[in-house]
Amino acid sequence: MAYVITSPCIDVKDGACVQCCPVDCIYEGGRTLYIHPEECINCGVCVSVCPTEAIFHDEELPQSEAMFAAVNREFFGPQASALGSPGGACDVGKVACDHPVVAAWTVRPMN
Repeated sequence: MAYVITSPCIDVKDGACVQCCPVDCIYEGGRTLYIHPEECINCGVCVSVCPTEAIFHDEELPQSEAMFAAVNREFFGPQASALGSPGGACDVGKVACDHPVVAAWTVRPMN
């Protein structure tokens, strides 16, 4: 895996990272965004535009956010979206579900 979207994105989904991703590997779930670990080319452009500072390289994840490496990876598997590796988010569109960890996350109040 290269980059990982973590908890500050939950219930925010700013989307600046989606707009700048050169390989379209950032997918939208119900409450957060997810980076496909096999489609990410490790360029880091998404990190520079994320206003919530929710994106980290997998080797630099804060300990409190370490579980999100598995959350991003497992989102594409049968326990969540079952998307597999579709090869780009724009053809998929928004997915209504989330990884179970994100679905159970306390709802962030709207400002």
